[in-house]
Amino acid sequence: MVRLLRSFKINVVVFDDTVAPIKPDAVFPNNWISTHDDGTVVLYPMMAENRRYEVRPELMEQLSKKYDIKRILDLSYQAATGKFLEGTGSIVFDHANRIAYACESPRTNADLLSKLCRELDYDIVGFRASDLKGIDVYHTNVVMTLCDDYAIICSESIDDPIERKMLLNQISKSRVCIEISRKQMYGFAANGFGVLDADHDHNLVISRTAFENLSKDQIAVIEKYSKIVVVDIPNIESMGGGSARCMITGIHLPEIS
Repeated sequence: MVRLLRSFKINVVVFDDTVAPIKPDAVFPNNWISTHDDGTVVLYPMMAENRRYEVRPELMEQLSKKYDIKRILDLSYQAATGKFLEGTGSIVFDHANRIAYACESPRTNADLLSKLCRELDYDIVGFRASDLKGIDVYHTNVVMTLCDDYAIICSESIDDPIERKMLLNQISKSRVCIEISRKQMYGFAANGFGVLDADHDHNLVISRTAFENLSKDQIAVIEKYSKIVVVDIPNIESMGGGSARCMITGIHLPEIS
C-alpha cells in the first residue's frame, strides 16, 4: 500500500511498530491520533484494552522534525475511566467548515466529543446509524467519507428521517452527496480517504473491495473530482475489520519552513 501511494506521488510517513507489547491492530493508526492545521495533535482513548498500547507519544518528536506541533491534546487517559473516543474512526472531520460528524456508539463518548470540539472550535453534527441487524454502527468512517468536493455516505443507515435529512442538508451545502446502500457500506465503500499528491491533485484512496462495491455511476461522479487509488488489502479487511481509511492518519500540521 505504501509503495502504491508513493507511486501516485502521495507523501507517506511510516512508523514501524514496536516488537512488544504485541499490537495486532496497530495497522489502524487513525483511531489513536489526529492532526490539525493549527499545530494541534490529539491522542485518543480506545475501547479495547490491548489497543491502548498503540498510543505512542514519542512519535511526536519524530514528526516535529518536519512539522510544527504547537500543542498535544492528550485524551488517552480517559480510557481508564471508561470513556472512549476513537479518533477519526469516531469522528469524520470537515476541516474546511469546522464540523465534526459523529455517529453514536460505545466507542464515541458524547462528553469527550464535546470537550474536544470546544478545544478545536468545531461544531458537532451527531446522528445514529445502524447496520442491517439494527445494531449501532461502531465507527462514523464506516458510514461516510468526506472529500473536498463530494461525500460518500450511507444515509440509508440513519433510521431517523429527521436526522437523515439534517445530515444530508448539512453536507449538501458544500459537497455533492454520493449515496450508497447498507450493502455497499458493508463492502467498505464509505471507508475511503481523500489526499493531495505532490502536484496538489486530489486522490481518493479506497480498497479493491470498496471499489468493486461502487456502481459505475458512483465511480463516474468521484472521477469528476479525484483520481482513484485502489489498494488490495483483503486480509486486513477480513481479519482486522477495517479498510483503507482506517490505515491512514492524515497529516494536516503545518510544515516547518
